[in-house]
Amino acid sequence: MTADRPGAPAGAQTDLPHTVQQVYAPACRLRPLRSTDFDRVLQLERVLFGAGAWTFGMLADELAALGRWYVVAEPTGPDAVAVYGPGPKPVVGYAGLWFDGDVAQIMTIGVDPAYQRHGVGRELLRALVERSRNLRAGAVLLEVRVDNDAALGLYEKAGFERIGLRRRYYQPEDKDAFTMRLDLSAAAPAEETAAEGAGAEGDGGDDGPGPVGDAA
Repeated sequence: MTADRPGAPAGAQTDLPHTVQQVYAPACRLRPLRSTDFDRVLQLERVLFGAGAWTFGMLADELAALGRWYVVAEPTGPDAVAVYGPGPKPVVGYAGLWFDGDVAQIMTIGVDPAYQRHGVGRELLRALVERSRNLRAGAVLLEVRVDNDAALGLYEKAGFERIGLRRRYYQPEDKDAFTMRLDLSAAAPAEETAAEGAGAEGDGGDDGPGPVGDAA
């Protein structure tokens, strides 16, 4: 399990109405992943990762394993009420890590295609990095497909560096992966520190970690 798995198939469907997809500027909040989110997360898995999607059993085993920490993003604010109505809003992103006592490994990051390029993935990544710092991890590791330019750009902007190549890592697609590493021994970047101070994420209770900005 890695931060990047085979991408969404052509024509992937989302729950965001087509008529508002081009004008909707979503704001989201992050909170811990709950068992009641399983159906929605698995739905997004199938949209995003096709044949590589996790099953219910795989997701349950992953969350039950030692050292795991998972969060989800859900829409919030007046725009979300206008689009989805009152009541619970659908999960539009999720992410998780594994901490082995030394380094943190990002296991997955997934964002509803309708919410991609709105900063949701960036804030999920930032939450994982902050959690890793709080756990006093020495570094954060991940794997990403060599042809996933968008993900590579996101990780490199966050300070990750390529440290290796894993041939034919993704199956059955037979795609190579870069292993990337973020050194946490250095001071946090100014942008990340500012976001942490504003309460952008953390490991709070059901009402936290907090809001996600809607910047690209």
